[in-house]
Amino acid sequence: MANQNHIDQIAERVERLLVRYGELQRTNALLTDQVEALTHERDSLKSRLNAARARVDSLLDRLPQTDAAVQKDPS
Repeated sequence: MANQNHIDQIAERVERLLVRYGELQRTNALLTDQVEALTHERDSLKSRLNAARARVDSLLDRLPQTDAAVQKDPS
């Protein structure tokens, strides 16, 4: 009888481990999806940032060049 009780305890622990394993698999899948979404968002933001930088650089290139000596006040 003690042997059966020991087997039942082991079976119960195995069942709990299987449930926990399933929970961890679902959690891992959710985290993987979040990482993929955040990676996509990061890449999109980097692309937008690079486009904005290019626009700013283009605007800066179109500004007239000024001589630093002209800007100084001789007083």
